Amino acid sequence: MEVSTDGVSTPGTAYEIGGQRFEVTSRGFAEAIADAHAARQRPRCLCTPEGVEMYVARLVGPHGSYVVKRMPDTGSSHSCDCPSYEPPADLSGLGQVLGTAITEDPTTGQTNLRLGFSLTKLAGQAQLPPAGGKSESVATDGTKLSLRGLLHYLWDQAELTKWHPGFAGKRTWGTVRRQLLSASEGKFARGDSLRSRLYIPETFLLDQRDAINARRSAQWLQALSAPGKPQRLMLLIGEVKEIAPARYGFKVVVKHLPDQAFSIDQQLYRRLGRRFETELALWGSCDHMHMVIISTFSVSELGIPTIRELSPMLVSRQWLPIEDMLDGQLVDRLVIQGRTFIKTLRYDHSWSSLDVNAILMDCDGAPYPLRISQTAEDSPLECRTTGSVVTPEHLQTWVWLTHQGPMPSLPAKALFRADSGLKVARHYPS
Repeated sequence: MEVSTDGVSTPGTAYEIGGQRFEVTSRGFAEAIADAHAARQRPRCLCTPEGVEMYVARLVGPHGSYVVKRMPDTGSSHSCDCPSYEPPADLSGLGQVLGTAITEDPTTGQTNLRLGFSLTKLAGQAQLPPAGGKSESVATDGTKLSLRGLLHYLWDQAELTKWHPGFAGKRTWGTVRRQLLSASEGKFARGDSLRSRLYIPETFLLDQRDAINARRSAQWLQALSAPGKPQRLMLLIGEVKEIAPARYGFKVVVKHLPDQAFSIDQQLYRRLGRRFETELALWGSCDHMHMVIISTFSVSELGIPTIRELSPMLVSRQWLPIEDMLDGQLVDRLVIQGRTFIKTLRYDHSWSSLDVNAILMDCDGAPYPLRISQTAEDSPLECRTTGSVVTPEHLQTWVWLTHQGPMPSLPAKALFRADSGLKVARHYPS
């Protein structure tokens, strides 16, 4: 029997189970979790004096693994340095889709996703999703996830939006892949396991080429076309190396997949250039940026993969998502100054000056939202020396008013004594 928690627990993480206190490394913790699941008891995370209710889910599989998970929409109730902490959903696009496109069942631990794109091959050509807002993927009413919304959700669930200086040098493609695959466990769409449909290329190693290719071919069998039957589509998440004309048609070359390009048709290739011109231009001009795509794809009888629908996402060298050049400047400043923060995502929400770009986690008191405004709407509330404002909800927020000049100084980093009890680097494994 295995046991784990959502988030990365440290020796100090503690729960109250059946009236007893257990740390995750305590003797008997695994048995207590199993007993709590059988008795339908709710553990309490002891990161706050009053505690926060959790639940225990049993993962599907041969090992009988158990996982301690947050109750839905309770992440912001945890202490900021707790591995179960999440910012309020309304500070990102998650608030628009949580409870509608994304629903979690505490009795099973499964999360059901309503998708706004097809996982079977449709007649006609490959396509981009319908436009919505500023050269982007689907804009929905919140009842379904677009491809971009799904990618943002998995990136959040994989905790790839969290950054601490201790992560430097540890966030490789292998880590990104492992975290994403783990995040896809327990997620279902239209009754199918998302994990079974998700293909993320393994880190390519020349001496393991044959084994890697064999595993890929075995997974792709479910997407092979068969006469007279609807074709199942798979999901790809990968880093783009090149999007270019091929000897015949056009292709997307994905890193860590050197011997197999993905085919795209001419219409998709041209629409990609028009729809995502800004993102592609920024990617092309900045060598330190990665371009990640999520796409649906089919596999022909000859074994050729063809992309049917796709959405790109720019990420920094630390694999932190960025929207544009200004957003990238903010992320770079935060990383260079050694800050601990969470990068917020839009999901299927259209971009506006009211969106929070990131949340500092190393200031005194509560988390500190940061946002970039390219309009004059915030000027009456601006504090010109610090760039800080007080929002109508009386929450202090840092704002960079780009029309007034360079980025202001970031909010001060809290000074903690060595014995302050602060636990750092808890959201990400080494």
